[in-house]
Amino acid sequence: MVLFCLVASHRTVDLNTVARLSTGALGVAEDAVSRGALTGAVTLSTCNRLELYGELPDRGDCDVTLAQQRLAERVAERAGLDERFVLETMDAYQGAEVPRHLFTVVSGLESAVVGEREITGQVRRALTQARQSGTASPHLVQLFEAAARTAREVGAQTGLGERGRSIVSVALDLADDITPGRWPQRHALVFGTGAYAGATMAALRDRGCADIEVYSGSGRAQQFTDQRGGSPVTDAGLHAALRRADVIIGCSGGSAPMPASAFPGGPRTVVDLALARDFDPAVADLPGVELITLESVRVAAPEETRESVVAAREIVDRAARGFEAAQNARSMDQAIVALRKHTMAVLDAELEKVRAHHGCTGAEEQIELAMRRMVKSLLHTPTVRARQLAAEGRADEYITGLEALYGLEVAPQQDTAADQDPSAERFPSDTPRSRAAG
Repeated sequence: MVLFCLVASHRTVDLNTVARLSTGALGVAEDAVSRGALTGAVTLSTCNRLELYGELPDRGDCDVTLAQQRLAERVAERAGLDERFVLETMDAYQGAEVPRHLFTVVSGLESAVVGEREITGQVRRALTQARQSGTASPHLVQLFEAAARTAREVGAQTGLGERGRSIVSVALDLADDITPGRWPQRHALVFGTGAYAGATMAALRDRGCADIEVYSGSGRAQQFTDQRGGSPVTDAGLHAALRRADVIIGCSGGSAPMPASAFPGGPRTVVDLALARDFDPAVADLPGVELITLESVRVAAPEETRESVVAAREIVDRAARGFEAAQNARSMDQAIVALRKHTMAVLDAELEKVRAHHGCTGAEEQIELAMRRMVKSLLHTPTVRARQLAAEGRADEYITGLEALYGLEVAPQQDTAADQDPSAERFPSDTPRSRAAG
């Protein structure tokens, strides 16, 4: 198993760059899997980050750093960005760094609003999409399901995120401070019908806002409001809805931002939560208009308590070590099976020679029993040593030794995880720069 990931997030680049990279990444992972360059891939794209997880074929000629470089170059090409800029921008993780990073992300420790819970659902949906597209390899399924378990443990055992903070909630808190009146008297207009739009609708209702309209350039507003409430807005009614709205919230990330000239006059608050902006930043220059962006949310997000963050990081560290140990143990199991099969094949061949030369004698059964006891004794020490090396994270050394001494090829572990129900939720230089996780 050779896992890696490439990451661009709000911690290292501006959100416009994240949006462009996310656009460039569309279909890149699936293409790499279909060409055989990767065994599996999962793409995580949110308003704050793009993360590409990949698994390389378990072959000696696979260079993980080169694979990361080629994937980043492909994203750069499709995004229309300079390749060297992208290579220097995206953080690269390999091996044990990968689960540690994903577990940190899915627990909300890397979010603009530390401890927010939305990221857990986004990671789950990323795995579901990869399973549906056929790119989720068994090892990546194991990784993401372990991430979901880690997020649940962090939520259950720490105070991280217990205040229910999220990007949406912080944005609406900011809007509350600068918009006249109270939520029960305000009229809201939501752009979009995706996960963020759903979270926004729920957050608005929690604050007492009942007058909510929904617009979608895709035409899905009617279906969305049938399921979640609110009133759909058509293209013909959009201008009137804009005029009625006290708070306008963008969650769609349409192909082109709405120009400032499309906004009617009058005071209102505009909240742009879309990764690719829904509204031209020039709306902030309109008389009486206040603009809240993802950057505003990041700056305004309150800090979690140090104790909660420390406790969450301890859980993440323990989970990452446990995942790595489990993977090493699985690899070592295959190595032990390969050694035993080889040894028993040699024993059976030698026993067959004895039978062919001496025929069936009364002593044959005793000879076979003695030889099998001897082989079992000879295998005891290598088996014990295998377990010790696996616990120390040195499984590769053992496997390399078997291949060198016996010419054995250790088969990759068989797993049916990728064949399970895709809807199941068990829960997150010239090369991309390498970052230590945590």
